[in-house]
Amino acid sequence: MDKYRRLLLVALTLAVLLAIFQFSGLRESLSLQYLHDALLAHKFWGVVLFALLFALGNLIQIPGWIFLAAAVLALGRLWGGLATYVAATFSCCCTFLVIRLLGGDALRQFDNQLAQRIIAHLDERPVLVVASLRVMFQTVPALNYALSLSGVRFRHYLAGTLLGLPLPIALYCLFFDYLGRALHIS
Repeated sequence: MDKYRRLLLVALTLAVLLAIFQFSGLRESLSLQYLHDALLAHKFWGVVLFALLFALGNLIQIPGWIFLAAAVLALGRLWGGLATYVAATFSCCCTFLVIRLLGGDALRQFDNQLAQRIIAHLDERPVLVVASLRVMFQTVPALNYALSLSGVRFRHYLAGTLLGLPLPIALYCLFFDYLGRALHIS
């Protein structure tokens, strides 16, 4: 029963965060333009704010591409990509720690044959599995939640995240840089 309480605690916490974010009006003001302007106005503090907003956004299901697009359009593909890589890693780590604190390894406790096979693969090669999932799904919040609740060690999660994020971020950087130039907005 503990696993259900932990999952309920995770769901309730995320729902409360989303409600606060939604009803306070912050969700409407967190836009591509706002992120772009914050990064341009204050290079260092803009990146710190960017990373904090990325972490909050990841917890409440705001797609990571919005942050990446803003960084590339404001800072260019190289510096925007680097800022996004740092912010995305920070965001994934924050999500991992918050969800692990609330939910523990609740998914590992389910007596389901499919879940046990998936976790067994994760246990065999945790860094490779996390890196492969990052290449395919980048910073998708549901992936962060599942990995946090799977019982994977933080060091494996971090290593897989650091190894798996550069390729998709680089590809998105090229795409958003091209799009920005084509539309004359960068």
